[in-house]
Amino acid sequence: MRPVSPPPSPGALLRRRTVAAALVAAPALWLGPRAQPAASRRATPAQTEGPFYPVALPRDSDHDLLRNGTLTYPEGQSAWVEGSVSDLAGKPVAGAQVEIWQCDHAGHYHHPGDGDRADRRFQGFGRVTVDAEGRYRFRTLRPVAYAGRTPHIHVKVKLGQREVLTTQLYVAGDPRNPRDFLWRSLGEADRAALTVPFAPGGDGLQARFPIVLAA
Repeated sequence: MRPVSPPPSPGALLRRRTVAAALVAAPALWLGPRAQPAASRRATPAQTEGPFYPVALPRDSDHDLLRNGTLTYPEGQSAWVEGSVSDLAGKPVAGAQVEIWQCDHAGHYHHPGDGDRADRRFQGFGRVTVDAEGRYRFRTLRPVAYAGRTPHIHVKVKLGQREVLTTQLYVAGDPRNPRDFLWRSLGEADRAALTVPFAPGGDGLQARFPIVLAA
């Protein structure tokens, strides 16, 4: 007759369970990074160009919209709009040009369709080429509302002569957003992508707007 082994002690049981749990978990730990897909990135949604893209680009079209040649624009709230341009894999898009244009503090554009009524001290349009890390930065005006539209900034991205994205940037928390027909037409995820805070910073308001290109 085979001798009956004594039952394992509580300590031995605990050790066995710990080893078993480690063996079960080990493959998951090893396979985890490969098994889990990379965080999904969504392309920045496009929107209409609108009627006021410049007919001819201004002589001064650098990153600082609050200086037009030798003139300085003192109206409204100054703001920095900055971000990066990348592809769906998160890689910076070398050579991308970012353009922005918007109305002045009184709601007027430098455009014949608006009677060319914008303050001549306001540059109104800017264009920069991203750096090696895809970054861009503009000094401009916190956008203001005008008849029928919530505050917004128009944004265009080009690669050479090719336009790869045209969209609009909105101010988070602005009470006029829900009444704006273009903002209202966006789905929840697209609204989140195009609506950013203009928060106080050391040298004026700061707005971060990352741009992700589909191709």
